[in-house]
Amino acid sequence: MARRSLRLHGVDASTFTAGIAAIAAELDIHDDFPPEVLAEADEATRMASLPDEDMTALPFVTIDPPGSRDLDQAVYIERSGTGFTVWYAIADVATFVRPGGAVDAEAHRRGQTLYAPDHRIPLHPPAFSEGAASLLPGQLCPALVWRIDLDAHGDQRQADVRRVRVRSRAQYDYGQVQRGLDTGEAPEGVRLLRDVGSLRQERERERGGVSLPLPEQEVVTSDGCWSLTYRAQLPVEEWNAQISLLTGMAAADMMMYAEVGLLRTLPPAQPRAVGRLRRTARALHIAWPEAMSYPMFVATLDPAKPTHAAMLEACTRLLRGAGYMAFEGGVPEQPLHAAIAEEYAHATAPLRRLADRYVGEICVSLCADEPVPEWVRASLRDLPAVMKESDRRAASFDRAVIDLVEAGVLAGSVGSVFAGVVVDIDDESPREGTVVIAEPAVEASVRADAALALGDTVQVRLDAADPAQRTVRFSLA
Repeated sequence: MARRSLRLHGVDASTFTAGIAAIAAELDIHDDFPPEVLAEADEATRMASLPDEDMTALPFVTIDPPGSRDLDQAVYIERSGTGFTVWYAIADVATFVRPGGAVDAEAHRRGQTLYAPDHRIPLHPPAFSEGAASLLPGQLCPALVWRIDLDAHGDQRQADVRRVRVRSRAQYDYGQVQRGLDTGEAPEGVRLLRDVGSLRQERERERGGVSLPLPEQEVVTSDGCWSLTYRAQLPVEEWNAQISLLTGMAAADMMMYAEVGLLRTLPPAQPRAVGRLRRTARALHIAWPEAMSYPMFVATLDPAKPTHAAMLEACTRLLRGAGYMAFEGGVPEQPLHAAIAEEYAHATAPLRRLADRYVGEICVSLCADEPVPEWVRASLRDLPAVMKESDRRAASFDRAVIDLVEAGVLAGSVGSVFAGVVVDIDDESPREGTVVIAEPAVEASVRADAALALGDTVQVRLDAADPAQRTVRFSLA
Protein backbone atom coordinates (compact mmCIF):
# COMPACT_ATOMS: atom_id res chain seq x y z
CA MET A 1 0.00 0.00 0.00
CA ALA A 2 1.38 3.40 -0.90
CA ARG A 3 2.41 5.72 1.87
CA ARG A 4 -0.33 8.33 2.45
CA SER A 5 -0.80 11.03 5.04
CA LEU A 6 -3.17 13.80 6.06
CA ARG A 7 -1.94 16.86 7.90
CA LEU A 8 -3.96 17.97 10.89
CA HIS A 9 -6.06 21.03 10.20
CA GLY A 10 -7.10 23.24 13.10
CA VAL A 11 -5.91 20.77 15.74
CA ASP A 12 -3.41 22.05 18.30
CA ALA A 13 -0.56 19.58 18.84
CA SER A 14 -0.87 20.24 22.57
CA THR A 15 -4.13 18.28 22.43
CA PHE A 16 -2.17 15.18 21.62
CA THR A 17 0.62 15.91 24.08
CA ALA A 18 -1.90 16.26 26.89
CA GLY A 19 -3.78 13.20 25.69
CA ILE A 20 -0.65 11.04 25.67
CA ALA A 21 0.22 12.26 29.16
CA ALA A 22 -3.26 11.19 30.27
CA ILE A 23 -2.79 7.74 28.68
CA ALA A 24 0.55 7.31 30.46
CA ALA A 25 -1.05 8.27 33.78
CA GLU A 26 -3.87 5.76 33.26
CA LEU A 27 -1.36 2.97 32.62
CA ASP A 28 1.06 4.03 35.40
CA ILE A 29 3.79 4.84 32.88
CA HIS A 30 6.46 7.34 33.88
CA ASP A 31 8.87 9.15 31.57
CA ASP A 32 11.28 10.21 34.30
CA PHE A 33 13.58 7.93 36.26
CA PRO A 34 13.86 8.17 40.05
CA PRO A 35 16.98 10.05 41.22
CA GLU A 36 18.58 6.93 42.69
CA VAL A 37 18.24 5.16 39.33
CA LEU A 38 19.88 8.03 37.46
CA ALA A 39 22.67 8.25 40.02
CA GLU A 40 23.40 4.52 39.82
CA ALA A 41 23.38 4.63 36.01
CA ASP A 42 25.84 7.53 35.98
CA GLU A 43 28.13 5.67 38.37
CA ALA A 44 27.92 2.46 36.33
CA THR A 45 28.81 4.39 33.19
CA ARG A 46 31.88 5.91 34.84
CA MET A 47 33.05 2.60 36.30
CA ALA A 48 32.34 0.30 33.35
CA SER A 49 35.33 -1.59 31.97
CA LEU A 50 35.86 -3.01 28.52
CA PRO A 51 36.40 -6.73 27.83
CA ASP A 52 39.91 -7.88 27.01
CA GLU A 53 39.05 -9.48 23.68
CA ASP A 54 39.19 -6.96 20.85
CA MET A 55 36.99 -7.20 17.73
CA THR A 56 37.30 -3.59 16.64
CA ALA A 57 38.80 -4.74 13.35
CA LEU A 58 35.41 -6.02 12.22
CA PRO A 59 33.62 -3.26 10.23
CA PHE A 60 30.27 -3.38 12.03
CA VAL A 61 27.49 -0.96 11.06
CA THR A 62 24.10 -0.27 12.60
CA ILE A 63 20.81 -0.11 10.66
CA ASP A 64 17.92 1.55 12.46
CA PRO A 65 15.11 4.08 12.00
CA PRO A 66 16.33 7.66 11.45
CA GLY A 67 17.43 9.48 14.59
CA SER A 68 17.83 6.38 16.77
CA ARG A 69 20.23 6.65 19.71
CA ASP A 70 19.62 3.36 21.54
CA LEU A 71 21.46 1.13 19.10
CA ASP A 72 21.20 -2.51 20.16
CA GLN A 73 22.65 -4.29 17.14
CA ALA A 74 25.48 -3.90 14.65
CA VAL A 75 26.02 -6.29 11.76
CA TYR A 76 28.82 -7.42 9.49
CA ILE A 77 28.51 -10.30 7.00
CA GLU A 78 31.32 -11.93 5.04
CA ARG A 79 31.63 -14.83 2.67
CA SER A 80 33.06 -18.02 4.12
CA GLY A 81 33.86 -20.63 1.48
CA THR A 82 30.60 -21.32 -0.32
CA GLY A 83 28.61 -19.96 2.63
CA PHE A 84 28.58 -16.96 4.92
CA THR A 85 29.61 -15.83 8.37
CA VAL A 86 27.23 -13.47 10.14
CA TRP A 87 28.80 -11.33 12.86
CA TYR A 88 26.17 -9.69 15.04
CA ALA A 89 27.15 -7.38 17.89
CA ILE A 90 24.57 -6.88 20.64
CA ALA A 91 24.83 -4.12 23.23
CA ASP A 92 26.24 -5.48 26.50
CA VAL A 93 23.69 -4.09 28.95
CA ALA A 94 24.74 -6.38 31.80
CA THR A 95 28.03 -4.48 32.07
CA PHE A 96 26.04 -1.41 33.17
CA VAL A 97 23.32 -2.98 35.35
CA ARG A 98 24.05 -4.23 38.87
CA PRO A 99 21.83 -7.23 39.65
CA GLY A 100 19.34 -6.26 42.34
CA GLY A 101 20.29 -2.57 42.13
CA ALA A 102 18.10 0.44 41.48
CA VAL A 103 18.52 0.33 37.68
CA ASP A 104 17.72 -3.38 37.63
CA ALA A 105 14.58 -2.93 39.75
CA GLU A 106 13.35 -0.08 37.54
CA ALA A 107 13.98 -2.15 34.40
CA HIS A 108 11.87 -4.95 35.85
CA ARG A 109 9.10 -2.47 36.56
CA ARG A 110 9.18 -1.08 33.01
CA GLY A 111 9.93 -4.25 31.04
CA GLN A 112 10.52 -2.52 27.71
CA THR A 113 10.90 0.80 25.94
CA LEU A 114 7.64 2.45 24.91
CA TYR A 115 7.24 4.71 21.88
CA ALA A 116 5.04 7.79 21.65
CA PRO A 117 4.95 9.74 18.37
CA ASP A 118 7.16 12.53 19.69
CA HIS A 119 9.33 10.79 22.29
CA ARG A 120 10.45 7.49 23.79
CA ILE A 121 9.87 6.19 27.30
CA PRO A 122 13.08 4.19 27.69
CA LEU A 123 13.69 0.98 29.57
CA HIS A 124 17.08 2.17 30.84
CA PRO A 125 18.49 5.60 31.73
CA PRO A 126 19.96 7.49 28.74
CA ALA A 127 23.39 7.69 30.43
CA PHE A 128 24.16 4.27 29.00
CA SER A 129 21.13 3.32 26.83
CA GLU A 130 21.86 6.26 24.52
CA GLY A 131 25.50 6.61 25.51
CA ALA A 132 28.13 4.18 26.73
CA ALA A 133 26.21 0.95 25.99
CA SER A 134 24.78 2.05 22.65
CA LEU A 135 26.64 0.88 19.54
CA LEU A 136 27.12 4.42 18.29
CA PRO A 137 29.53 4.94 15.38
CA GLY A 138 33.14 5.45 16.39
CA GLN A 139 32.52 4.56 20.03
CA LEU A 140 34.53 1.83 21.75
CA CYS A 141 32.09 -0.21 23.81
CA PRO A 142 31.43 -3.70 25.19
CA ALA A 143 29.22 -6.09 23.24
CA LEU A 144 28.10 -9.68 23.01
CA VAL A 145 29.23 -10.70 19.54
CA TRP A 146 27.52 -13.62 17.84
CA ARG A 147 29.29 -15.56 15.13
CA ILE A 148 26.87 -17.64 13.07
CA ASP A 149 28.19 -19.72 10.19
CA LEU A 150 25.79 -20.50 7.35
CA ASP A 151 26.10 -22.82 4.39
CA ALA A 152 25.42 -21.79 0.80
CA HIS A 153 21.67 -22.27 1.33
CA GLY A 154 21.54 -20.09 4.44
CA ASP A 155 21.19 -22.97 6.91
CA GLN A 156 23.03 -22.58 10.21
CA ARG A 157 26.11 -24.75 10.65
CA GLN A 158 27.34 -23.49 14.01
CA ALA A 159 27.06 -20.51 16.35
CA ASP A 160 28.72 -19.02 19.39
CA VAL A 161 28.70 -15.74 21.31
CA ARG A 162 31.35 -14.01 23.41
CA ARG A 163 31.87 -10.79 25.35
CA VAL A 164 34.26 -8.47 23.47
CA ARG A 165 34.96 -4.82 22.65
CA VAL A 166 33.76 -3.41 19.33
CA ARG A 167 33.59 -0.14 17.43
CA SER A 168 30.82 0.42 14.90
CA ARG A 169 32.00 2.13 11.72
CA ALA A 170 28.76 3.82 10.62
CA GLN A 171 25.13 4.42 11.55
CA TYR A 172 22.66 3.96 8.68
CA ASP A 173 18.91 4.22 8.49
CA TYR A 174 16.84 1.78 6.45
CA GLY A 175 16.31 4.18 3.56
CA GLN A 176 20.04 4.80 3.20
CA VAL A 177 20.83 1.08 3.13
CA GLN A 178 18.02 0.33 0.67
CA ARG A 179 19.30 3.01 -1.70
CA GLY A 180 22.84 1.69 -1.34
CA LEU A 181 21.70 -1.83 -2.13
CA ASP A 182 19.62 -0.68 -5.08
CA THR A 183 22.52 1.29 -6.60
CA GLY A 184 25.23 -1.22 -5.67
CA GLU A 185 27.09 1.41 -3.63
CA ALA A 186 26.68 -0.31 -0.24
CA PRO A 187 29.86 -1.92 1.19
CA GLU A 188 30.12 -5.70 0.75
CA GLY A 189 29.41 -6.43 4.42
CA VAL A 190 26.08 -4.67 3.91
CA ARG A 191 25.43 -5.93 0.35
CA LEU A 192 25.53 -9.48 1.65
CA LEU A 193 22.61 -8.62 3.94
CA ARG A 194 20.36 -8.94 0.89
CA ASP A 195 21.83 -12.33 -0.04
CA VAL A 196 21.63 -13.79 3.46
CA GLY A 197 18.28 -12.17 4.24
CA SER A 198 16.75 -13.56 1.05
CA LEU A 199 18.11 -17.04 1.76
CA ARG A 200 16.72 -16.93 5.29
CA GLN A 201 13.32 -15.90 3.92
CA GLU A 202 13.41 -18.97 1.68
CA ARG A 203 14.31 -21.19 4.65
CA GLU A 204 11.46 -19.58 6.63
CA ARG A 205 8.94 -20.50 3.95
CA GLU A 206 10.31 -24.05 3.76
CA ARG A 207 9.92 -24.70 7.48
CA GLY A 208 6.41 -23.19 7.52
CA GLY A 209 7.12 -19.79 9.04
CA VAL A 210 4.78 -16.89 8.40
CA SER A 211 5.41 -13.16 8.01
CA LEU A 212 2.29 -11.06 7.42
CA PRO A 213 3.07 -8.20 4.97
CA LEU A 214 0.54 -5.79 6.47
CA PRO A 215 1.36 -2.08 6.15
CA GLU A 216 1.94 -0.53 9.57
CA GLN A 217 -0.27 2.26 10.81
CA GLU A 218 1.93 4.90 12.36
CA VAL A 219 1.89 8.49 13.58
CA VAL A 220 4.36 10.90 11.97
CA THR A 221 5.33 14.28 13.41
CA SER A 222 6.68 17.05 11.18
CA ASP A 223 6.80 20.85 11.46
CA GLY A 224 4.56 20.86 14.50
CA CYS A 225 1.87 18.80 12.75
CA TRP A 226 0.95 15.18 13.31
CA SER A 227 -0.21 12.82 10.54
CA LEU A 228 -1.28 9.21 10.18
CA THR A 229 0.22 6.96 7.53
CA TYR A 230 0.24 3.37 6.36
CA ARG A 231 3.88 2.40 5.85
CA ALA A 232 4.97 -0.72 4.03
CA GLN A 233 8.31 -2.15 5.11
CA LEU A 234 11.30 -1.76 2.83
CA PRO A 235 12.91 -5.03 1.71
CA VAL A 236 16.03 -4.23 3.77
CA GLU A 237 13.92 -4.11 6.94
CA GLU A 238 12.75 -7.65 6.28
CA TRP A 239 16.29 -8.86 5.51
CA ASN A 240 17.61 -7.18 8.65
CA ALA A 241 14.84 -8.79 10.69
CA GLN A 242 15.96 -12.18 9.40
CA ILE A 243 19.39 -11.66 11.01
CA SER A 244 17.71 -10.98 14.34
CA LEU A 245 15.48 -14.05 13.93
CA LEU A 246 18.53 -16.16 13.02
CA THR A 247 20.27 -15.03 16.21
CA GLY A 248 17.18 -15.69 18.31
CA MET A 249 16.91 -19.22 16.94
CA ALA A 250 20.61 -19.85 17.61
CA ALA A 251 20.12 -18.66 21.20
CA ALA A 252 17.13 -20.96 21.62
CA ASP A 253 19.13 -23.94 20.34
CA MET A 254 21.86 -23.29 22.90
CA MET A 255 19.43 -22.95 25.79
CA MET A 256 17.37 -25.98 24.83
CA TYR A 257 20.55 -28.09 24.66
CA ALA A 258 21.64 -26.86 28.10
CA GLU A 259 18.10 -27.14 29.52
CA VAL A 260 18.10 -23.62 30.92
CA GLY A 261 16.71 -20.48 29.36
CA LEU A 262 13.88 -18.21 28.33
CA LEU A 263 11.98 -18.77 25.08
CA ARG A 264 9.51 -16.65 23.17
CA THR A 265 6.69 -19.04 22.29
CA LEU A 266 3.48 -19.05 20.27
CA PRO A 267 1.22 -22.11 20.34
CA PRO A 268 0.39 -23.75 16.99
CA ALA A 269 -2.90 -22.74 15.44
CA GLN A 270 -5.78 -25.08 16.12
CA PRO A 271 -7.31 -26.81 13.06
CA ARG A 272 -10.58 -25.07 13.86
CA ALA A 273 -8.91 -21.66 13.54
CA VAL A 274 -7.31 -22.58 10.21
CA GLY A 275 -10.67 -23.90 9.03
CA ARG A 276 -12.23 -20.56 9.88
CA LEU A 277 -9.59 -18.80 7.81
CA ARG A 278 -10.36 -21.06 4.87
CA ARG A 279 -14.03 -20.09 5.13
CA THR A 280 -12.98 -16.44 5.22
CA ALA A 281 -10.95 -16.93 2.04
CA ARG A 282 -13.97 -18.47 0.32
CA ALA A 283 -16.14 -15.55 1.43
CA LEU A 284 -13.59 -13.17 -0.07
CA HIS A 285 -13.35 -15.23 -3.28
CA ILE A 286 -9.62 -15.82 -2.76
CA ALA A 287 -8.33 -19.15 -4.04
CA TRP A 288 -6.84 -21.39 -1.36
CA PRO A 289 -6.30 -24.90 -2.75
CA GLU A 290 -6.77 -27.71 -0.22
CA ALA A 291 -3.22 -28.92 -0.81
CA MET A 292 -1.74 -25.45 -0.10
CA SER A 293 -0.46 -24.88 3.43
CA TYR A 294 -1.33 -21.80 5.44
CA PRO A 295 2.20 -20.29 5.14
CA MET A 296 2.21 -20.82 1.37
CA PHE A 297 -1.24 -19.24 1.12
CA VAL A 298 -0.15 -16.14 3.04
CA ALA A 299 2.77 -15.72 0.61
CA THR A 300 0.23 -15.34 -2.24
CA LEU A 301 -1.58 -12.38 -0.65
CA ASP A 302 -1.08 -8.82 -1.87
CA PRO A 303 -1.94 -6.21 0.81
CA ALA A 304 -2.58 -3.61 -1.92
CA LYS A 305 -5.77 -5.51 -2.89
CA PRO A 306 -8.74 -4.73 -0.60
CA THR A 307 -9.89 -8.34 -0.26
CA HIS A 308 -6.35 -9.53 0.39
CA ALA A 309 -5.88 -6.82 3.03
CA ALA A 310 -9.02 -8.10 4.76
CA MET A 311 -7.67 -11.65 4.54
CA LEU A 312 -4.35 -10.63 6.08
CA GLU A 313 -6.20 -8.88 8.90
CA ALA A 314 -8.07 -12.13 9.57
CA CYS A 315 -4.75 -14.02 9.57
CA THR A 316 -3.50 -11.98 12.53
CA ARG A 317 -5.82 -14.04 14.74
CA LEU A 318 -3.43 -16.98 14.44
CA LEU A 319 -0.61 -14.85 15.89
CA ARG A 320 -2.31 -14.23 19.22
CA GLY A 321 -1.17 -15.93 22.39
CA ALA A 322 2.59 -15.27 22.23
CA GLY A 323 4.38 -15.37 25.57
CA TYR A 324 7.60 -16.25 27.37
CA MET A 325 8.55 -19.66 28.74
CA ALA A 326 11.29 -20.03 31.36
CA PHE A 327 12.83 -23.45 32.00
CA GLU A 328 15.64 -25.11 33.94
CA GLY A 329 16.50 -28.76 34.48
CA GLY A 330 14.31 -29.83 31.55
CA VAL A 331 12.72 -28.35 28.44
CA PRO A 332 9.18 -27.04 27.80
CA GLU A 333 6.55 -29.39 26.40
CA GLN A 334 5.65 -26.76 23.79
CA PRO A 335 8.81 -24.76 22.97
CA LEU A 336 7.93 -23.56 19.45
CA HIS A 337 7.06 -20.15 18.13
CA ALA A 338 4.45 -21.12 15.56
CA ALA A 339 4.87 -18.05 13.33
CA ILE A 340 8.62 -18.69 13.09
CA ALA A 341 8.10 -22.47 12.99
CA GLU A 342 11.13 -22.99 15.19
CA GLU A 343 12.33 -22.58 18.75
CA TYR A 344 13.12 -18.91 19.28
CA ALA A 345 14.28 -16.43 21.92
CA HIS A 346 14.37 -12.67 22.19
CA ALA A 347 18.11 -11.98 22.27
CA THR A 348 18.96 -8.93 20.19
CA ALA A 349 17.38 -5.85 21.84
CA PRO A 350 18.61 -5.69 25.46
CA LEU A 351 18.61 -1.87 25.56
CA ARG A 352 14.89 -1.89 24.80
CA ARG A 353 13.58 -5.20 26.20
CA LEU A 354 14.35 -6.72 29.60
CA ALA A 355 14.21 -10.39 28.57
CA ASP A 356 17.05 -10.06 26.08
CA ARG A 357 19.63 -9.22 28.76
CA TYR A 358 18.93 -12.55 30.47
CA VAL A 359 19.03 -14.56 27.26
CA GLY A 360 22.35 -12.96 26.31
CA GLU A 361 23.92 -13.75 29.67
CA ILE A 362 22.78 -17.37 29.54
CA CYS A 363 24.18 -17.89 26.05
CA VAL A 364 27.52 -16.17 26.65
CA SER A 365 27.98 -18.29 29.79
CA LEU A 366 27.14 -21.52 27.96
CA CYS A 367 29.59 -20.72 25.14
CA ALA A 368 32.34 -19.94 27.66
CA ASP A 369 31.56 -23.21 29.46
CA GLU A 370 30.85 -21.25 32.63
CA PRO A 371 27.92 -21.52 35.08
CA VAL A 372 24.92 -19.34 34.31
CA PRO A 373 25.09 -16.43 36.79
CA GLU A 374 23.03 -16.92 39.92
CA TRP A 375 21.26 -13.59 39.42
CA VAL A 376 19.99 -14.88 36.09
CA ARG A 377 18.77 -18.18 37.50
CA ALA A 378 17.13 -16.45 40.46
CA SER A 379 14.97 -14.27 38.19
CA LEU A 380 14.12 -16.76 35.44
CA ARG A 381 10.91 -18.06 37.00
CA ASP A 382 9.44 -14.57 37.41
CA LEU A 383 10.44 -13.17 34.00
CA PRO A 384 7.49 -14.54 31.96
CA ALA A 385 5.01 -12.77 34.24
CA VAL A 386 7.07 -9.56 34.20
CA MET A 387 7.22 -9.56 30.41
CA LYS A 388 3.55 -10.49 30.04
CA GLU A 389 2.52 -7.44 32.06
CA SER A 390 4.97 -5.27 30.11
CA ASP A 391 3.60 -6.51 26.77
CA ARG A 392 0.04 -5.83 27.96
CA ARG A 393 0.92 -2.30 29.01
CA ALA A 394 2.83 -1.61 25.76
CA ALA A 395 -0.06 -2.86 23.61
CA SER A 396 -2.55 -0.76 25.59
CA PHE A 397 -0.34 2.31 25.25
CA ASP A 398 0.19 1.87 21.50
CA ARG A 399 -3.52 1.32 20.80
CA ALA A 400 -4.61 4.24 22.98
CA VAL A 401 -2.17 6.62 21.26
CA ILE A 402 -3.38 5.56 17.81
CA ASP A 403 -7.02 5.93 18.95
CA LEU A 404 -6.24 9.44 20.24
CA VAL A 405 -4.60 10.59 17.02
CA GLU A 406 -7.28 9.00 14.81
CA ALA A 407 -9.97 10.89 16.73
CA GLY A 408 -7.96 14.12 16.54
CA VAL A 409 -7.36 13.84 12.80
CA LEU A 410 -11.08 13.32 12.18
CA ALA A 411 -12.52 15.62 14.84
CA GLY A 412 -13.43 18.35 12.34
CA SER A 413 -14.89 15.96 9.76
CA VAL A 414 -17.97 14.51 11.50
CA GLY A 415 -20.63 13.93 8.84
CA SER A 416 -18.10 13.52 6.03
CA VAL A 417 -18.06 10.41 3.84
CA PHE A 418 -14.93 8.31 3.27
CA ALA A 419 -14.03 5.30 1.13
CA GLY A 420 -12.94 2.23 3.12
CA VAL A 421 -12.64 -1.55 3.22
CA VAL A 422 -14.37 -3.84 5.70
CA VAL A 423 -11.57 -5.91 7.24
CA ASP A 424 -13.35 -7.57 10.17
CA ILE A 425 -16.90 -8.48 11.21
CA ASP A 426 -18.11 -9.03 14.76
CA ASP A 427 -18.80 -12.71 15.38
CA GLU A 428 -21.84 -11.95 17.51
CA SER A 429 -23.24 -9.07 15.47
CA PRO A 430 -22.59 -9.19 11.70
CA ARG A 431 -23.86 -5.61 11.33
CA GLU A 432 -20.82 -4.38 13.28
CA GLY A 433 -17.21 -4.60 12.27
CA THR A 434 -14.00 -2.77 11.44
CA VAL A 435 -13.31 -0.55 8.46
CA VAL A 436 -9.93 0.67 7.22
CA ILE A 437 -9.78 4.12 5.65
CA ALA A 438 -6.84 4.82 3.36
CA GLU A 439 -6.92 8.64 3.57
CA PRO A 440 -6.45 9.46 6.42
CA ALA A 441 -4.91 6.21 7.65
CA VAL A 442 -7.61 5.16 10.09
CA GLU A 443 -8.94 1.82 11.34
CA ALA A 444 -12.19 2.12 13.30
CA SER A 445 -15.54 0.55 14.12
CA VAL A 446 -18.39 0.63 11.61
CA ARG A 447 -22.09 -0.17 11.94
CA ALA A 448 -24.62 -0.98 9.22
CA ASP A 449 -28.34 -1.60 8.98
CA ALA A 450 -27.71 -5.00 7.36
CA ALA A 451 -24.97 -7.60 7.60
CA LEU A 452 -21.54 -6.37 6.55
CA ALA A 453 -19.55 -8.24 3.90
CA LEU A 454 -15.88 -8.91 4.61
CA GLY A 455 -13.56 -7.31 2.07
CA ASP A 456 -16.19 -5.01 0.61
CA THR A 457 -15.16 -1.56 -0.57
CA VAL A 458 -17.68 0.76 1.07
CA GLN A 459 -18.61 4.39 1.60
CA VAL A 460 -18.84 5.24 5.29
CA ARG A 461 -20.06 8.31 7.13
CA LEU A 462 -18.17 9.58 10.15
CA ASP A 463 -20.65 9.68 13.04
CA ALA A 464 -18.30 10.56 15.90
CA ALA A 465 -14.66 11.54 16.51
CA ASP A 466 -13.91 12.45 20.12
CA PRO A 467 -10.24 12.92 21.11
CA ALA A 468 -11.15 13.22 24.79
CA GLN A 469 -12.75 9.76 24.73
CA ARG A 470 -10.39 8.46 22.02
CA THR A 471 -13.33 7.14 20.00
CA VAL A 472 -14.15 7.08 16.28
CA ARG A 473 -17.34 5.60 14.83
CA PHE A 474 -18.51 5.15 11.24
CA SER A 475 -21.72 3.91 9.64
CA LEU A 476 -22.39 2.85 6.08
CA ALA A 477 -23.33 5.88 4.00
